[in-house]
Formats: sequence, structure tokens, C-alpha cells
Amino acid sequence: MRRGLIATIGGTITTVTEPIIPYRPIKLDPPIQQFRKRAVGTVVVAVDRIAKRVLVKLDTGDFIVMQPKMAGIAMVSEPPSEQHTRIVFDLSGAAVDKFLYWDRRGLGTVCLWTPDQVVQFLGPTKLGPDASTVDQKTFVDRFCDIDREVKVAMLDQKIVCGIGNLYAAEILHAAKILPTSRCNTIKKSQWKRVHQETIRILCEAIEKEGSTLSDGTYRSAINGEGNYQNQHQVYDRENEPCLRCKKETIQRIVQAQRSTFFCPRCQKEGVRR
Repeated sequence: MRRGLIATIGGTITTVTEPIIPYRPIKLDPPIQQFRKRAVGTVVVAVDRIAKRVLVKLDTGDFIVMQPKMAGIAMVSEPPSEQHTRIVFDLSGAAVDKFLYWDRRGLGTVCLWTPDQVVQFLGPTKLGPDASTVDQKTFVDRFCDIDREVKVAMLDQKIVCGIGNLYAAEILHAAKILPTSRCNTIKKSQWKRVHQETIRILCEAIEKEGSTLSDGTYRSAINGEGNYQNQHQVYDRENEPCLRCKKETIQRIVQAQRSTFFCPRCQKEGVRR
């Protein structure tokens, strides 16, 4: 999403529109009238990312912060459906004529924050280091002494930020770690492997523009499908053969109200002895 929105850089926001739709509105902070007053006439100078949020930086220093959550998309093209378009920013002088936030389930948020608010809500006291760039020692040190199931801990954005449910399952399969293992029972050598696979899988998924699953909800910023779903080894493959060992089938369990997929043969490491 961040890469898709780079085309907005240099554009001046001419209008901000909150379409009238037959669904519960998403959270806008501040309300649309104040949002419009502060944003119209500003110029997009950068597009950044913090954890699982896209930040559009304006020449006033403010940031438009979009948090997609389960089914939101920051876009520069026509959306998958008009009735789920939540806010539209029209532009002049950019490579694209608008960007927008679309959300089928309405769980995401769009905020206009000052730099101080970005630090307050997304700074190091709220979020851990970014999972796609964190160094090995920091990664291992932040996890290795925690008495929690590893899959659940990996989703805690205060430890490291940016790992979602799908990718946590894929990372643990690649690292051969059982998702129910307690963090403090996993050897440091195994944690180093988890770190290596985290960097590899997240960067590869970004290059392939994410994963579009069977429900078709996730789209790229230009309304195209992602391609990483073709690389999935375990996620959403319950009862299908493991592509690594070819001797077991993928199992599904629920951890912290989220689905976890794993191979019981390949992922034996990290089991409490």
C-alpha cells in the first residue's frame, strides 16, 4: 500500500470527501469538517509506513494515518466497490488524481495527526521495532524470555511490530517451530532462525504485493491481486498435504481467537521438554 501511494507525492489536496454509504462509518480523527479544514491545500511530501499503518506526510508536518486492520485498503485507483469507500482525497499536480481509503468491514481508521501525536500513538513506547528490519540480537532478546505461546507473542505489536496472523504461521513453519511452544522454552539458536525467516518472508511478501485470499478482500493500491498467496506453505491449507515433508496434513488450531495453521511433523522444535 505504501509503495502504491508514492504516486501521490507532490500532489496538492483539493478536496476531502466522506461518501454517504449505508454502513456504519469508520473512525475519523478529527471529524470530517476539521479534517477537511486542515488537509485541503496541503501538499503530499512523503509516504511512510509504521507497523501496519500507512502515513501520508503533508507539507504542514501533519500525517494522514490509515490503519487498514482486517479488510481496509489505501488506494490510488477505483475501489472494488463504491459503497465501501470511506474517505477520498482529490489531488492536483501528482501522478494520480486521488487517493482513498476503502474498507469492506469498516474496522480500520483514518486519522490526521501531528508529529507529536504520531510519536504518542506509534512511537517506541507503543510499538516494538519493525519486524522487517529489526536486527537479530534485538529480535531474540525481546522474545526469548517471554512465558507465552510463540505464535501469540509474535502478534503482539509491542514486542515487534508488523507481523500479522497469516505471516506468523508461515514464519513458524519455515523456522520449524511449533506455534504452541512457549517462547522461553525455545533455544536462542532457534530464535535466530525465526528472525531469519521473519525478514525473508516479510520482504518476499512485500515484493509480491501481499496475499489475496479466496474471499478476494485484499487488493493492492491499484486494485490488483497480491501474489504471495501462491507461496503459502500452511496458511488456509487445513487438511492439505504439507508441501515440505509430504507425509502429514496441515492442521488448524485457534490461538487468541485467531486461526493457526501448522504441520505437526515439520514443526516439532521448541516443544517443552
